[in-house]
Amino acid sequence: MENAKCEMLKLKRWAVVGASADESRYSYKIFNLLLEHGYEVYGVNPNYEKIDGKKCYPEVSSLPALPEVLCMVINPRLGKKIVEDAIRLGIKNLWFQPGSYNEEIEEIMKLVGKNGVKYVKGCVLLELGN
Repeated sequence: MENAKCEMLKLKRWAVVGASADESRYSYKIFNLLLEHGYEVYGVNPNYEKIDGKKCYPEVSSLPALPEVLCMVINPRLGKKIVEDAIRLGIKNLWFQPGSYNEEIEEIMKLVGKNGVKYVKGCVLLELGN
């Protein structure tokens, strides 16, 4: 899994599902840390139009470009549909933050892993040194 993390961190177009404008939330910190490290980052959250002046999108299918990595920072009960949408759209790399993964998503990932979809479970903040 460490290899997959390194490979994904080399990819520069990310979407953060569950991005928040609340500075105390991990999703806000992840969104901004990726930007600080030079990534092209899209926020995905139907509750926000903008985060720190950057447009936020209501769903993955509304993004202007297909992300190379989809970072999940949401309750896993909400994640199943988003994972299914991401796979349908052709997103090949999924990053699950702690707390965003459950058994239902595990079953989906077992099925799609055979089709070249990669995933990791880990904290982007830790991986980027914050």
